[in-house]
Amino acid sequence: MASTLLWLVRHATHTRLASVLCGRMADVGLDEAGHAQAARLADRLMRESPRALYASPQRRACETAEVVALRCGLPAAVAPDIDEIDFGDWTGLTFATLHDDPLWQRWNDARATVRPPRGESMAEAQDRVLRWAWCLRARHPGGTVVAVSHADVIKAALAGILGLSLDCHARFEIAPASISAVALWEGGAKVLQVNETVA
Repeated sequence: MASTLLWLVRHATHTRLASVLCGRMADVGLDEAGHAQAARLADRLMRESPRALYASPQRRACETAEVVALRCGLPAAVAPDIDEIDFGDWTGLTFATLHDDPLWQRWNDARATVRPPRGESMAEAQDRVLRWAWCLRARHPGGTVVAVSHADVIKAALAGILGLSLDCHARFEIAPASISAVALWEGGAKVLQVNETVA
């Protein structure tokens, strides 16, 4: 059976990007630069002739997907399994506030085992996104699919396919409005590219 090509896209930029751990905060939408990024992203993805388009439920992901949907002539379906990690009590805190939290430091050093307070571990996020990807392969055999998600979720998926520990998460970058690609087939998968940027 032919492989399914999955384009893992990080949402475009927003004003809180470098200062706040937004996680699943409500109403975090794209800023002006983000809308411009999304337009360039849509032009790039249109060349791949995707057959399906999915987005995380978060507003910033949905807004990115809406631009791609319009350009590619596809509906954008919301997929909860590619949602941002649930950061629990850390949601909405500034990175400056988190900097002195010992648990935050452990989280960044040991992503394979540490969990945000009253939140979701990165391993749990990895499980859900990879389960979703394998179901997607069965739903779109031989097709090209775009999924608009979040940096840590994309890193988790790539690490799982590459057989890397989640503790390696900081060794590669997933920039806003970047594209990573994986091929999925019955019994196997491989990473084709990581962090192609259009900005």
